[in-house]
Amino acid sequence: MNNLRQQFIEFAVSAGVLRFGEFVTKAGRTSPYFFNAGLFNNGANLGKLADFYAQTLLDSGVEFDMLFGPAYKGITLASATAVALAAKGCNVPFAFNRKEAKDHGEGGTIVGAPLQGRVVIIDDVISAGTSVRESVEMIRAAGATPCAVLIALDRMERAGKDDALSAHSAVQEVSRLYNMPVVSIGNLADLMEFISGAGANPQLAQYKDAIAAYRQRYGVE
Repeated sequence: MNNLRQQFIEFAVSAGVLRFGEFVTKAGRTSPYFFNAGLFNNGANLGKLADFYAQTLLDSGVEFDMLFGPAYKGITLASATAVALAAKGCNVPFAFNRKEAKDHGEGGTIVGAPLQGRVVIIDDVISAGTSVRESVEMIRAAGATPCAVLIALDRMERAGKDDALSAHSAVQEVSRLYNMPVVSIGNLADLMEFISGAGANPQLAQYKDAIAAYRQRYGVE
C-alpha cells in the first residue's frame, strides 16, 4: 500500500467516516464496515479529502480537461477537488448537474463550466453505477468525452443481489461498460492491510476476521 493510500485510510478512520460494526448496504448485505463521505462535513476535513482526490487524479496519469460532479455528493466533491487541483498548479473548470431542470434564468440541468473535452466524473463510491451512467449520458449529450471516474473508496465487492452475484464488482462493470478507468483513492485491500499492519489499533483489529470473511464471500480481485 503506497503512502498516499495509507494516509487516506488513516484519515477516513480518524474522521469517523470509515466506521466498523454492522451496517446494511444498498445491496442489502450486512457489512462489517461502512464508508460515508457525507461525514467529511467540516472545512478542514473537506479540504484534506479534496487534496487526496486531486493528488490521486494527478498520480493516475489520466489526461483530462475538466471535472464533473453528479448530484448530490459529487457537487461538493468536484468543486473542492477543482480548488485542490488549482492549488497544485492544475487549474481546470468543473460542472455539476441539478436533479431537476431549472425553468428560469439560464435554465437547464448543468451548472458551471460548459461540458467539453475529456471529463472526469467525481463521486464518493460506486454502488449500482446509476450516477455514473446518468453522468456519462449528460457528458456525451453535450459533445464531451467521459474519460475516467474518480472515487474515494472501492469496496472491491461483487455487484448484484445475493441470489445473482456478478463475477465482477460494480467498479469493474462500470470500467468495462464505458471503456474508461475507475480510479480510487483507497480500496478494501488497503483497509485490510491497514487493520492487519504492525501497530494496528487493537480496537480496529477486532474487526479483521469479520472483514476478511465478508471479502471472502463478496470480494473480487
